[in-house]
Amino acid sequence: MLNEDFAHFVKRPASFEESYIASDQLYSRKIESVEVRDIVSCRATSPIYEAAKQMAQHKVSCLFVKNDAQEIVGYVTDITLRDKVVAGQLDAANPISSVMDNPIVSINNQSHVYEAILMMFQTKTRYLLIENKGKYTGFLSRNKLLSEQAQSPLVFIQSVKLALSVEELRRKWETVPKIVTQLLGRGVNGEIVNQLITTVADTIALKVIEGVIEEMGPPPAKFVFMILGSEGRKEQTLKTDQDNAIIYEDKANEQRELVRAYFLKFADTISEKLDFIGFSFCSGGFMAKNPKWTHSLSHWKRNYMSWMEEAVPETVIKFSTFFDCRYLYGDVTIMEELKAFLDEELQKPMDKLFYHMANNALQYLPPLTFFKNIRTITMGSQEVFDIKRAMTPIVDLVRVYSLKNRIFKTNTGERIKALRDLGVFTETACLELTQSYYFLMSMRLKKQATKIITDNIPPDNYIDLQSLTKIEQVTLKEIFKTIENFQSRIKVEFTNSLFG
Repeated sequence: MLNEDFAHFVKRPASFEESYIASDQLYSRKIESVEVRDIVSCRATSPIYEAAKQMAQHKVSCLFVKNDAQEIVGYVTDITLRDKVVAGQLDAANPISSVMDNPIVSINNQSHVYEAILMMFQTKTRYLLIENKGKYTGFLSRNKLLSEQAQSPLVFIQSVKLALSVEELRRKWETVPKIVTQLLGRGVNGEIVNQLITTVADTIALKVIEGVIEEMGPPPAKFVFMILGSEGRKEQTLKTDQDNAIIYEDKANEQRELVRAYFLKFADTISEKLDFIGFSFCSGGFMAKNPKWTHSLSHWKRNYMSWMEEAVPETVIKFSTFFDCRYLYGDVTIMEELKAFLDEELQKPMDKLFYHMANNALQYLPPLTFFKNIRTITMGSQEVFDIKRAMTPIVDLVRVYSLKNRIFKTNTGERIKALRDLGVFTETACLELTQSYYFLMSMRLKKQATKIITDNIPPDNYIDLQSLTKIEQVTLKEIFKTIENFQSRIKVEFTNSLFG
């Protein structure tokens, strides 16, 4: 228990105030401020027993493996030796390369601590190499980082990973609104809160997928389970439904029916479990449970091709939904092949597609009256506006520019920064859009959490104008004016493109 990786089990619990301070520091503290462990390594040809001796000598639970060029190509841990060598009764004289794990996951020392922890959960790695100016300077373990943040909400993600049943996963998801309320109450940016919600949702989905595979047996083909829409953009809120799809590898004719039958049952079982946990069925049917969205890679390529070529408002909506797709589980090479295909297709003239996508981005106008006051609708005794519809133009217009410039990032904030780096958006435009989007996101999440916790009713996307301060109302008006300006720009640049 004196080992720093496990010291948090015997540390004195932090006081209430200390817990808040530690949690706040999590979002501002950088990796460079954390003490890292020195890299201990061995050659790929070293025998397993020599590697184990090195680990014991240096008192490390992770040993990195280098090739002849002194490049790190893998690693072994205590768990590796237990599961692969002892349990597998392997000869300890075998080369360490025969049991090493990979891929190597690294992070820059200028990144924030919360990014490192999220990366560890997303990649399922327990160790991160720390990079500084192109060189690895040390490594961090997940236990080390969590022990320093024992009171932070990120520890909650670890508890989700350890859940043993769908009932327990359901209880975990029901806890998320409280965490969101605490974070927003301390002024944590909406972008970070989105990442946390998405990571919890991803972790739950992964647990469900792994459980279903254990129930049904190994899949008969390589596949990818991908997520779409707001979850695909890592912008999930507390009012959420399922948006997902499955792509499996093409198989010979005699195997096609068998493969398809497996994945349709697989998708249906996953969707049922997710619905029970709290991720309701998609009202538009954009989920793997729908046979239309569980298909082979060649079929998916034809889908995208027809949507791009036909390019009418109906198909453009489908293309937009499925462009916001993100890998979650399976063989990542399938996803990479699909993106390479899209990248090649988008280099062709696509004026008609962009024209309709731009029109789609102009479909929802900011809720402003002629005199620039906030337009509301009456619901009972309240004057409200739909904040989701108010945010949609930012998502849509950023997606159009991303497609035009073949940017395959899915998150709206990441897309805005990528467009700035390409010179499509100025630094000022980047800041205006980012600040506007995440101000609206924070407001939306806060209202949804309040509905769940305080009002004990399902969340929606309606904001009561009277519940806002004058400062919030003024800020909203300025944000809506900003959105109007960007919509004017996209109208000039894209909707007139067909007419020269």
